[in-house]
Amino acid sequence: MSLTTQLATMLAMIGMGSWLGAALDTYNRFLQRQDRAHWIVFINDILFWIVQGLIIFYVLLLVNEGELRFYIFLAILCGYAAYQSLFRMIYLKVLEWAIWFAVRLYRFFVQLCYYSIVRPIQLLFQILLALSFFVWKLFFSFLRILYQCVKILLAPVRWIGLMIWRAIPKHWKQPLEKIFSYLAGIIRQVKNMKDSLIKRRK
Repeated sequence: MSLTTQLATMLAMIGMGSWLGAALDTYNRFLQRQDRAHWIVFINDILFWIVQGLIIFYVLLLVNEGELRFYIFLAILCGYAAYQSLFRMIYLKVLEWAIWFAVRLYRFFVQLCYYSIVRPIQLLFQILLALSFFVWKLFFSFLRILYQCVKILLAPVRWIGLMIWRAIPKHWKQPLEKIFSYLAGIIRQVKNMKDSLIKRRK
């Protein structure tokens, strides 16, 4: 291994040590250990260190074709120590600001979607529902007026019918009364259905 390669390896591993410190702080910030079950924390820790080991080995593979030396571990330790002493507080502040900004941006887009998509659909549905209720009420009002008009128009016919009924002989009235009672029952059922629909609407 040449001197240039060794120097590049040292600098890369120092950088990876700093990266490891930042990744560990980020991981702990999002994991929230005190709120997680122990087995979840254990599995996440194993996965985290496996991923970090693979990243460090990949960088080492790019720099010196994956050759391990003792000074590589010292360089990682130096990078981690440099991060802890020089950059940790700055990075944590930047991380908190980035999380705050991401949360605010997410809430902004959620409210934007709500007021631009969901709320107009709700208002449209309410308008259509109110319009349908208005048309339904108007329809029943029309039926009520029509019923009153028909009742008024049929009043003379009723009077004439009563006169004719009184003039009919008694032995003819019994079968006619059965037919009329049957028709009256049908009309009564229709009227009850109409009244029940009106009560449900109110």
